[in-house]
Amino acid sequence: FGGRVVSEEILINSTPSEARVALVENGMLQEVWMERAGRTGYIGNIYKGEVSRVLPGLQAAFVDIGLERTAFLHARDMVRQDPVTDEGETPAEPLISDLLRPGDQLIVQVIKDPLGSKGARLTTNISIPSRFLVLLPDCDVIGISVRIEEEEERARLKDLVYRLRDEGHGHGYIVRTNAEGVNDFALSADMAYLVKVWQSILERAETAKAASSVFEDLSLPMRALRDMMHEQVERVRIDSRQETEKAREFAQRFVPDWLDRIEEYSAERPIFDLFGVEDEIENALKPSVPLKSGGYLVFDQTEAMTTVDVNTGGYVGNRNVAETIYKTNLEAVQALSRQLRLRNLGGIIIIDFIDMADEEHRRQLMRALERALERDPVKTSLTEISALGLVEMTRKRTTESLERRLCIPCPQCDGRGTIKSSETVCLEIFREIMRSSRQFEASTLMVLASPHVVERIQDEQSSTVAELEELIGKSIRFQREEQYSQEQYDVVLL
Repeated sequence: FGGRVVSEEILINSTPSEARVALVENGMLQEVWMERAGRTGYIGNIYKGEVSRVLPGLQAAFVDIGLERTAFLHARDMVRQDPVTDEGETPAEPLISDLLRPGDQLIVQVIKDPLGSKGARLTTNISIPSRFLVLLPDCDVIGISVRIEEEEERARLKDLVYRLRDEGHGHGYIVRTNAEGVNDFALSADMAYLVKVWQSILERAETAKAASSVFEDLSLPMRALRDMMHEQVERVRIDSRQETEKAREFAQRFVPDWLDRIEEYSAERPIFDLFGVEDEIENALKPSVPLKSGGYLVFDQTEAMTTVDVNTGGYVGNRNVAETIYKTNLEAVQALSRQLRLRNLGGIIIIDFIDMADEEHRRQLMRALERALERDPVKTSLTEISALGLVEMTRKRTTESLERRLCIPCPQCDGRGTIKSSETVCLEIFREIMRSSRQFEASTLMVLASPHVVERIQDEQSSTVAELEELIGKSIRFQREEQYSQEQYDVVLL
């Protein structure tokens, strides 16, 4: 990003049925989150769980926490590791059968929402975030966010947190990126708040029934303020008076200096029409993303992975072919990094850049991709371009993608993305007629099908129908059914 000044704005759209938050950077939508009534996320929530089944072969257990599907707890998520500094040796993974038995009750936290047919992912390593710190109960770790890069500031914060902890707060802490430059008063207030929260969780857990919640994270608008407010955010606009008041109360408690950045949005124009946010969300559900040069990206999201194909399209450039391909790939990198955040794509991602013979072009493309991903708050890992010209990467997945949250599989094609052609359906109908005529006695067969299929049979396949009637010795009639999909048909005996 080469020193470019970044200006951010947070837009919050709140209704009784849904809350949506958009992060706009230099006038362009970067990320969007949504939470619907009755379908809120579970990440960060803490439960008193009950072990329902232990699976020694998988080193895991199923735990009932009161959700529709039992949650999944792996043995490695029961060993506290430093998630920030990664210093020292990784502790050995204990045997799940030595740790848990069916019927055991324990305090667990959701680290990954239920995805598809999978239950939530759990950990016993509780972490409670606040404005500047993350509390790690009953732990000695002091970690500093890797996004705080100046060694002098890292050392200052570490010394400060050690001193405050030793003065009576106890526990382990991770210092968040937001803490850069803050004083000891702010960190001490955060510590005191987090310790009180943890004490209340322990008290609730003592009397709570098994498979019940003992702590729920903040609502989406408040989480946005807690996690996203920093110096580059110029203002937060909220289109609900009630949520604006809540946000100001929250800011008064945690970030009083930024109270004047929180505004109530009361204009007639919907707040998500600003900066074209609503249109951007709509476009993010489409597989193709156009590039300014005339090239385009194609996203294909499957259960196993997401693939991204880069194409030159109508871009021919004004130099040689190698330069045209290189420029298209570079432009694709910027669009790709933004789309990963906007679409909330996670897991394995395979990028098929346009093949480049020049080794220097390949090297510069990879560096450009690395720099573009640096601003992504979600952890990513990247491999070099393979011999086939593919780049493999992973992006940590904790919640469903935008498409999975907003869409359902197409009822016409059952989520395949294609439907059978009318010609294919016609031939299937003819086979079904032959099968039915042999099995059942009837003088007439009635075919019920979509108007398009019936029209094709009567216009283009009439001679075939005549031959078929002669072959089976029965009359065949056709009836249009407006409600039938193209693949749907019935053969009825009359």
